[in-house]
Amino acid sequence: MDQVRRLLAIMARLRDPARGCPWDREQTFATIAPYTIEEAYEVADAIQRGDLGALRDELGDLLFQVVFHARMAEEGGRFDFADVARSISDKMERRHPHVFGDAQVASVEDQSRAWEAHKAVERRAGVAPGERVSHLDGVSLALPALLRALKLQKRAARIGFDWPEISGVFAKLEEEAHELWEAREQGESAGRLEAELGDLLFTCVNLARHLALDPETALRHANARFEARFRRMEELLEATRGAVDGSSPEAMDAAWVRAKAEERASAGATGAGD
Repeated sequence: MDQVRRLLAIMARLRDPARGCPWDREQTFATIAPYTIEEAYEVADAIQRGDLGALRDELGDLLFQVVFHARMAEEGGRFDFADVARSISDKMERRHPHVFGDAQVASVEDQSRAWEAHKAVERRAGVAPGERVSHLDGVSLALPALLRALKLQKRAARIGFDWPEISGVFAKLEEEAHELWEAREQGESAGRLEAELGDLLFTCVNLARHLALDPETALRHANARFEARFRRMEELLEATRGAVDGSSPEAMDAAWVRAKAEERASAGATGAGD
């Protein structure tokens, strides 16, 4: 707790109107929000890399974001850091009656269902009298698109609005890809193309869900593979041709194929998969 009080004091000093930091004093909830999102992604990146030293530092950066927002709210007389901590503590105790109360939970699946039931009760409690309630309420618009698509699909699936078999999702994926191709061939507007592409991406997320995979993680790994292969392609072209710029498409393709083959051979040697 001493370190928490120290951090709160540092934040108060940074925001001090007379002696604080000019940059920190000028910030608002809106200007700080992008940094909050960035720090959360950096936490995820440290976890993915298995770097616990970096994870410690990134968690500190993320905690600082919480402290920053709480300080600005305190200055406006709305709430402070203690209110934030109290709110999450109350929520965790409320949503874990099997730990902090007398309820019984037999399995992880039962706990997940109970958790969602508690959240549903809380959402209904926050709805004004006469206001319509949807099963999709509470899925934040601020979420990254892939994550929001996944959450929307999970919500819909809870009431049975879902493909009974994964074969239906594969068929839908082919259908959406064909519709996008047709729209492009017919010279449809950019708006129509965007809509068809959106449908295709939404179906890809649905496929990931049915495969019990996280689409964000899958795309992050795909990005990492592309970057590693591209960098190796550059190395190969520089070694054989002296430069990447000016290389023919055929030369780049050959170097790409070699980089991909080397990656697969390396993965096979370490037992990692493709």
